[in-house]
Amino acid sequence: MNALLGVFFHFLGGFSSGSFYLPYKKVKGWSWETYWLIGGIVSWIIVPPLAAFLTIPNFWEIIQNESSSILGLTFLFGALWGIGGFTYGLGVRYLGVALGSSIILGLCMVFGSLVPSIYYEFSPQTGKDNIGLMLSSKWGQMVLLGLFVCVIGIIISGKAGMMKEKELQTDSLDPHGTQVKTEYKFGLGLIVSIISGVLSACFNFGLEAGKPMATVANELWKNANPGQGEFLFQNNVTYVVVLWGGMAVNLIGCLYLAIKNKSYTDYTKRNVPVLSNLIFCAMAGTMWFLQFFFYGMGESKMGNGASSWILHMAFIILIANLWGIIIKEWKGVSKKTTTTIAIGMTVMFISILIVGYGNSLR
Repeated sequence: MNALLGVFFHFLGGFSSGSFYLPYKKVKGWSWETYWLIGGIVSWIIVPPLAAFLTIPNFWEIIQNESSSILGLTFLFGALWGIGGFTYGLGVRYLGVALGSSIILGLCMVFGSLVPSIYYEFSPQTGKDNIGLMLSSKWGQMVLLGLFVCVIGIIISGKAGMMKEKELQTDSLDPHGTQVKTEYKFGLGLIVSIISGVLSACFNFGLEAGKPMATVANELWKNANPGQGEFLFQNNVTYVVVLWGGMAVNLIGCLYLAIKNKSYTDYTKRNVPVLSNLIFCAMAGTMWFLQFFFYGMGESKMGNGASSWILHMAFIILIANLWGIIIKEWKGVSKKTTTTIAIGMTVMFISILIVGYGNSLR
């Protein structure tokens, strides 16, 4: 039952992440860095403390009482994750959306799911799954099989994206719905994409680093609610610190682009629907945070091991591809290309079933 609930919560998180860019499509007259910054203020500064306050009333005391080393490491991983997200744009610029996205998301999935378990192999901690345990247990082998199958699905989807770009001969849209002009440089693009993929996985490392805060929240809740299992919202306190790190990087990046592109004038433009733009940015930012909110709920049922990260990433990719089909981003491509993306999505769905089954065996 816990595994089934965990899969469901990860689906909700993946749906939120795979759908958050849709409100941004309604923003008019603003540059990318302008609406990304407004949405980021909502998703990284406003909503996380609010969610923590509503679910963990003493969350600020938990943060204040935590050691500076844990807070610093959690913040650092959040900042590295922010760099990974920002360099994503360079990866798709030099490799194209399909190939760049496939490499970045594939590496993010693999590193985010396996590095913590490898780390705990050499530095064991109670309640943490290590790679040796996964390789020697049936449930762990199934989870790793699911990871392998999902990577195959990403590769097939990337191939479909490359076919689409070639057939339509138009500027591509990245997963955020932003038009991207590509400048193909394979060597440079590969390096940037590897950096982006590895650093993007640091969000999961941030959760691991800040786990002591979540553990305190969990223990306080369990003491007040004996016999009711694990606290669904324990990670909300950790998100506050991780997302501070992400916001610091994105704030610097957006301000740099605003000065470089002189887009800081967007806020004072005439004939721009400022109020509706703010509302759509707030909607996008809230949906962006909800992916973490539901991830935390799924993690409380399945543990913050490889399986949670794999399911999170797989659902994001699957939902984003589904939206691409629904809003007709694949309109006009050949039947072969349509079949290829359908196969890729099917393979990723199968990987979700495999990982879910693996967790049910624990």
